[in-house]
Amino acid sequence: MKTATFTLIFGIAYLVAGLLGLVPAALRPPPPDAPATHFTMMYGYLLGAFPVNVLLSAVHLAIGALGIAAWRGMTDPLVYARSCALFLGALAVMGLIPGMSTLFGVLPLYGHNVWLHAASAGIAAYFGWRATEPNMERRTHTERRQRMLPVAHERRLGLADRRQIAYAGV
Repeated sequence: MKTATFTLIFGIAYLVAGLLGLVPAALRPPPPDAPATHFTMMYGYLLGAFPVNVLLSAVHLAIGALGIAAWRGMTDPLVYARSCALFLGALAVMGLIPGMSTLFGVLPLYGHNVWLHAASAGIAAYFGWRATEPNMERRTHTERRQRMLPVAHERRLGLADRRQIAYAGV
């Protein structure tokens, strides 16, 4: 799969996740033992598993919109994949740290969000840093052609032979 196709699929998935986080019917109330957040607008568990609020849904919408923009060619899909890998990896690590799991009471990054962000970061890292062999082969062939000496034009005999030009100076 191409990196551009990955950005489209990834962008649609995060766009849908962001939109679902804004639908009150898709949210379940948080359990009493959930970490406290200061920003409680649309705070709940998406599909009963993923803690979200309106700000985390906005982050997911932005990731999705940027993915579709990268697929359309407005930005580089490779840069998008690499930046998503770094950003989502940072979110996953912050979700593991007790003080940072709610990002100072603003974003709920704990619970199932940790493995979701970690898996997304791993997939994005694969598409962002994988080796592309076919492009390397094409580059070596064009470089070899560019290194060849130009053919001199002789007045009487037409095009000169490269071997004659090489041995003429001997």
